[in-house]
This record gives sequence, C-alpha cells and structure tokens, in this order.
Amino acid sequence: MSKSATLIIVPTYNERENVPVLIPELLRVVPDSDVLVIDDNSPDSTADYAEELFAGEPRFAVLRRNGPRGLGRSYADGYRYALDHGYTRLVQMDADFSHDPDSIPMLIESSLSHDVVIGSRYCEGGMVCNWPLRRRFLSRFANRYVSMITGMNLFDATSGFRCYRRKALESLMRNSIRSEGYSFLVETAYKADADRLSIVEVPIKFVDRRQGKSKISRKVIFESIITPWRLGLAGRRLQLLLFSRPSRDQQ
Repeated sequence: MSKSATLIIVPTYNERENVPVLIPELLRVVPDSDVLVIDDNSPDSTADYAEELFAGEPRFAVLRRNGPRGLGRSYADGYRYALDHGYTRLVQMDADFSHDPDSIPMLIESSLSHDVVIGSRYCEGGMVCNWPLRRRFLSRFANRYVSMITGMNLFDATSGFRCYRRKALESLMRNSIRSEGYSFLVETAYKADADRLSIVEVPIKFVDRRQGKSKISRKVIFESIITPWRLGLAGRRLQLLLFSRPSRDQQ
C-alpha cells in the first residue's frame, strides 16, 4: 500500500462481480487514497480475484478474514488496520454501488471539520432510488425506532456510508462494540455520540445494489431489533448512576 492519509475500506462477501468495476472507480475518484477490501472468506473467491486483478496497484490491498463472519467484525478489523498503519481518516462503504463513489470527496471534505461524517439518505437533500415502497417504509421506520429508543438525533443512524477521523476511530476502538451485523452501524453512531464526537450528516443518493444478493439474515434482523434497546437502557442506567451519586458536599 502507498502511504496516503485516507483509507477506503470495502467489506465484501461474494462480491466478485462488483470488485472489478468498483476498485478502479474508487482509485479514479480519490486518487490520493488507499483502498482496502476486507473479504469475509467469500466462497466465490472475491479476495483471490481482486488480488489477481490489482496485483500491481500500490494503492490497493486485501485483508482476508477467516474468523466468524459478520459485517461489524469486518468494519472493526478495518478500523484496527487503519490505526495500525497510521491513516488519519477512514471511509467505509458497500461494494455493491449502493454508495456512489463520487460522493466520497464530499465526505472527506466534511471530515476536515467533523469527527464523524454520515452519508445520509434521509437528511435534507438525501434520497433513495430503486427501492420498493415497503423497503423505504421499513428503512425509515428503523431509523425512527433507533432515534426514539436511543435518543440519538440522527436522520440515518443505519447508513454504512461514513467517514471517520482518526480521533473517532481511536474512540470507537476503546469502547466495547458488541454488535456483529448491521446494528454495528447503530452502535458505533451511539458510542460516537456518547463520547461527544462531532457528527454531521451529509445528503447522498442511495441506489439499490447493481449485482448480487443482500446478506441480511434473520439473526441480523433480530440483532438490529434488540441493539437499540440494549444501548438505550445502558445509557439510562449510566445516567441514573451519575445523577444518584451524592455530591462532595453531601459526603
């Protein structure tokens, strides 16, 4: 890998069809960044194929995961990689072109003044394309559900298109992130908010995946339902503990 300030991480599982198109696009749009594919032991040999295609590209690398699968685990490994290799910021995105590479410069620009930048489908100016009405409703409901239970003032806490400054990555890795699936996105947003990191949402155009199939399982859905309650209840217990402590004058 070259020594760039920005690392773009792309978790993959059976994304062989998308990688040959996505990686050149990322290197074109953000030529001064490095790209890391984090492959979750894909049966379709995504990692092998990517390494073969871009063997001579110094800005590209593959991180192979052989442990338990999970989107959250892949993100966490990417965060550690970025910190270990001295990057000052990290962009995370999906491999299926639902996140537009052309929006990355906007996220990076916003990270100059904020610790966490969320590419938001639901803030003013954001939009969703090619989704049926049912999926739009469920996605909006999920975000309102998260906000109501956790108290976060975010329009799109479930968005996976983000940019983190190094300060934010260090903060997140100090915390114990328990989520393994898509709820990892909610938990990291919650922990960033709880640590009083500067968070901003910028509008993006979200487009349904071009190739392949969604990897959402029943286990992931169940975790997504439970996680906001776990976070919200833990936060309320902490508040009660802090406010119930006697002041020094009372001791």
